[in-house]
Amino acid sequence: MPIPDDHPRDACGVVGVYSEGEEAARIAFFGLYALQHRGQESAGIATGDGEHIRHHVGMGLVAQTFQEEDLERLAGHISVGHTRYSTTGSSRLLNAQPILSKGPAVEIALAHNGNIVNAHELREDLERDWGVAFKTGADSEVVARLISHAPASTWEDRIAYAMRRLQGAYCLTIMTKDAVFGVRDPLGVRPLCLGKLGNGWVIASETCALDHIGAKYVRDIRPGEAVMIDNQGFRTIYQREPEGNHAACVFEHIYIARPDSVVDGRLVYTSRMEMGAQLAREHPVEADMVIGVPDSATAAAVGYSQESGIPYGEGLVKNRYVGRTFILPDQRQRDLGVRRKLNPLPDLIAGKRLIVVDDSIVRGTTSPEVVNLLRKGGASEIHLRICAPPFRHPCYFGVDLPSRKQMLAANMTVEEIRQFVGPDSLGYLSHEGLVSSVGKPRDEMCMACFTGLYPIPVQLEMDKLALEA
Repeated sequence: MPIPDDHPRDACGVVGVYSEGEEAARIAFFGLYALQHRGQESAGIATGDGEHIRHHVGMGLVAQTFQEEDLERLAGHISVGHTRYSTTGSSRLLNAQPILSKGPAVEIALAHNGNIVNAHELREDLERDWGVAFKTGADSEVVARLISHAPASTWEDRIAYAMRRLQGAYCLTIMTKDAVFGVRDPLGVRPLCLGKLGNGWVIASETCALDHIGAKYVRDIRPGEAVMIDNQGFRTIYQREPEGNHAACVFEHIYIARPDSVVDGRLVYTSRMEMGAQLAREHPVEADMVIGVPDSATAAAVGYSQESGIPYGEGLVKNRYVGRTFILPDQRQRDLGVRRKLNPLPDLIAGKRLIVVDDSIVRGTTSPEVVNLLRKGGASEIHLRICAPPFRHPCYFGVDLPSRKQMLAANMTVEEIRQFVGPDSLGYLSHEGLVSSVGKPRDEMCMACFTGLYPIPVQLEMDKLALEA
């Protein structure tokens, strides 16, 4: 049984490398290491050397999946890599990526971040019309089969064909034995960026991955753009425009992306600080100290402190090495709950009126425990501030949120949530405050998890295991 966690689960992380004369697998490994926060269930790397594609995947963290001998076997100057949190398909080795797919004329390895909302229909079409056999329960395999079996003779036409049929969120890194491709959906839901590494190129989900391998950020892959890198260099091979506006996921700024990443031209840490400052304007209260629930709410807590003039301090310490484990805790360990991840600092919070900043309340499994920890630590008052609006709707574009039945805010008023969680007061960031904090036009962001207004039509009760049924 996993440790209770009230955060929305992350999206996946992808990388693509083309660097002649370099060990691309090693570059991809350190890129994935920087993207570990986006998924902790499985990891994998595929490589090409101009003649062959090699492949290694495993369950667990990047460092658990790859040993030195694994990287040595992945020869080649071309690679794609993936670190996964399952949003479609169960968490098992069969669904680990990159996915290999061999079509009538081509073989590819594909890594995917996002969710394809019409994957079920596409899979049925591929099985019925083209006789394609599927091995996994992931929508990513549908994308891979669609591209490798596309009725086209050039890569431009293959990818254009797939993009015309795919609906939903997808950032892809794709490789053949002699080229790498980066593809971003027309809505631009998930981030994807391009970096220069010596004479080579790197594509990654976030700029922090470029920083970790010493690559220089060049630009974002544009929404609807497909790029190709081979021995002729880098070029755009297709550009598909959205039927409506772009819909960048606002939750990348709230929680998913690392604070040191630049998403859509804005440092994530800056967005989070402004969310905290906006919370202070919208929900002021007299208090002695502002603390953040580490780590994702730390920047917002600093912003609240600076705007309110109330001192910032550390009231909770996080054990950063809990993570995922394949060792099941006994009942006594389960009962410790959030205490295994967070520990209060009684000498600093005793007798204090605390403003506690967190990024979200979803099911309400963690927040009551945090409040209880702080009360036991001696806090005299606890004022909980959430740097996001209330979650009321599921996500179908790559973030694993529960159904509406399990979401507190879909079934309770703010006052009822306050009573359930237990703070002295509770305040959420408004929709307008969130838009202002991120600094993007409202009509270029997806906020469907808060508003229920999805950028494209979706099946409102999709099952993440539907393709395995």
